[in-house]
Amino acid sequence: MSLFQRILVPVDFSGHAAQALDTAIALAKRFDGSIDVLHSYPIAVGAMTPYGVPFPDTLEKDWRAAAQRTLDAWGEKVSAAGIPVRVHLTSLPASEAAVELAEDEGIDLIVMGTRGLTGLKHVLLGSVAERTLRHAPCAVLTVKADPDDAAA
Repeated sequence: MSLFQRILVPVDFSGHAAQALDTAIALAKRFDGSIDVLHSYPIAVGAMTPYGVPFPDTLEKDWRAAAQRTLDAWGEKVSAAGIPVRVHLTSLPASEAAVELAEDEGIDLIVMGTRGLTGLKHVLLGSVAERTLRHAPCAVLTVKADPDDAAA
């Protein structure tokens, strides 16, 4: 069995995530591995807008369906490259979801994009990549996209 048999790619559908997926595809080809693509859409059902108007009951269902369609398209890209793929959709926060899936599925490597937060925003919020690095049960490779290629 190769070193990176199971590769997890958490995606937010940005250019950074696309770069990470391309890197994971190259690694999976090199090591004869498979890829799990994960998207997290944390939304608090029943949450109130800042104006006190509740979200419509169908919002989460519609949001989830749209996310699933996009996630499936990303999975099809992996499949078209000849790599076994599984897609996962969750409402858990992104870093928590990645760590939990890595633990549950025996993931060998997490490949994820980074947006390179700086300054006060980084101090207050941290980053999904940093939280994943701190808690992951496996190696984590962060991929910084070329700013000209990355859609923010």
